[in-house]
Amino acid sequence: MKKIFTTFLAAILFLACEIDRLPHGSMDSGTIVDDPDAALEALLNGTYAQLKAWSDPMHRMGEYAGDNMMIRGSSTDAFYEFISYARTPNNYRLTQFWDSGYKAIAQASNVIAMIDEGQSTEIDNSIGEAYYIRGMMYFYLTRAFGRPYYQNPETNLGVPIVNGTPEDVINLELPDRATVAESYLQAIKDLKKAEELLTLDKEPIYATKEAAQAMLSRIYLYMSGTYESPNTEFAQLSIEYSDKVINSGKFSLLPREQFMKYNTYIPENNPETIFAIKRVASEFSGYDHYYGVGGMYANIGGMGWGEMYASARHLELLSETGRNDWRPESYHMKDARAAFIRPTYATNAETGEYTEVFRFIKEDGEVLNYVQAEITRNGGNLTATEGSNDYSLTPIDSEQGIYSIQYGNKSYTGVIDNYITLNRVYPQFYITKASLEGEESHLHSPVISRLGEIYLNRAEAYAKLGNYGAALADLNTVRERSIVNGGYNEISDTNASTLIDKERQLELAFQAERSYDVFRNGKTLKREYPGPHNQREDISATDYRVIFFIPQDAINSYPGTLTQNPTQ
Repeated sequence: MKKIFTTFLAAILFLACEIDRLPHGSMDSGTIVDDPDAALEALLNGTYAQLKAWSDPMHRMGEYAGDNMMIRGSSTDAFYEFISYARTPNNYRLTQFWDSGYKAIAQASNVIAMIDEGQSTEIDNSIGEAYYIRGMMYFYLTRAFGRPYYQNPETNLGVPIVNGTPEDVINLELPDRATVAESYLQAIKDLKKAEELLTLDKEPIYATKEAAQAMLSRIYLYMSGTYESPNTEFAQLSIEYSDKVINSGKFSLLPREQFMKYNTYIPENNPETIFAIKRVASEFSGYDHYYGVGGMYANIGGMGWGEMYASARHLELLSETGRNDWRPESYHMKDARAAFIRPTYATNAETGEYTEVFRFIKEDGEVLNYVQAEITRNGGNLTATEGSNDYSLTPIDSEQGIYSIQYGNKSYTGVIDNYITLNRVYPQFYITKASLEGEESHLHSPVISRLGEIYLNRAEAYAKLGNYGAALADLNTVRERSIVNGGYNEISDTNASTLIDKERQLELAFQAERSYDVFRNGKTLKREYPGPHNQREDISATDYRVIFFIPQDAINSYPGTLTQNPTQ
């Protein structure tokens, strides 16, 4: 039997193993019809469970392909293709993303098909949850495998639309990929139906009316064209759905000090979270934390590889309005979002003291690398020493510890800091935004939608309509939460794209949005910072590699034609 059929059949017959119920295959139709409440609980739990497996490759595909992080060196893990842009269709993480996404679609579709609407508010709400999950999956799958919407959506291919198990499973032949426009339309249709049916207020680990509206706000933003050539109809719809979420009054931005600990709150206790995929500590045992998303970003409590760090580009943006000082003796965050970074400062094994260094980035031909040169002080004069060479430092802003150095034939700017432990040749700027939920571990419930994003969605949509006053208000609502008195005075057609995109990069970092945000607006990804990637390679929005190949396993097992993405 072909694999995708097995995927759909398995989704019908079996529920997630952690649900202490009989598999759905043991329920006859009479049981489901006679007791839909009991059946729905089990069926929906199984559908939500698919999101847990799906969320891991979803994060890696979206975040690793951006410019917020870097890795210590090349890797044999399949995720390295997301970083290097060496796209191949034989990638088990891509297959996991595809399979778990379509399992969720299949299970949601069967809930929708088997249970009649109109029996009760509770049953209708549960059906609405299934519509939300299905619509969300179609959107995420389409943005990964289909080209940005502004690029010929009527002809470019999206994903197959298969809503449930076909009646004739013996002569099964599934449709080829729909167009990008058709795939987006299916997602919108499902989410609007979810919006209609979802009338109960539930915790943000379940689909709600506002979760559907938040997703529609983002989808219409993705459809709103570029800043240079906006689609005003879709920009207006993004605003309307953003308004619905913001004006519901059910969510609030965390105050600055609490926001700096956003990752530590469980979703149910976070008033800013609209929808998150719930994970619990019992799902992890032994060395499982090594293999979660946070395990690559940090080593916490002895768990985690800690091989991926905040990129120099991300650190530069965080310090644009002033230095963020992570040193324990002088800790100060100019930008609240810098609190999600944790450098691994080293101490002298004998004295317990930190070593003071001058850190900057130098050019080695075409390659950029970090330098951490130990400094000595003689009154107000500072000297940095690397090997047998001494360099005098010139103050730029001595209060913040910012100096310049004449190194070789070039002048570089850097900071006085404590020595940070190296992994190979890279300082370990750990990332904790995907860790520390309720405990000192890598427990993390991936955030799908939160209020901060909705304000930024609306800001961008307003800018694309030329309403720069409204765009500025929303932009500063988010920015001034993180940077005290850091709001912009004005935005216009000359700088709106730069300012809003920069804020999205800072605010939504490590939430799997960055690479998609770059390409959907027709921009070029530049990664000119230290790391093993090709530092001088620019990835344009028209490059064939901005989308992923359909997994070859899916093509081989598909009952019908499944067209591959172009290879150049």
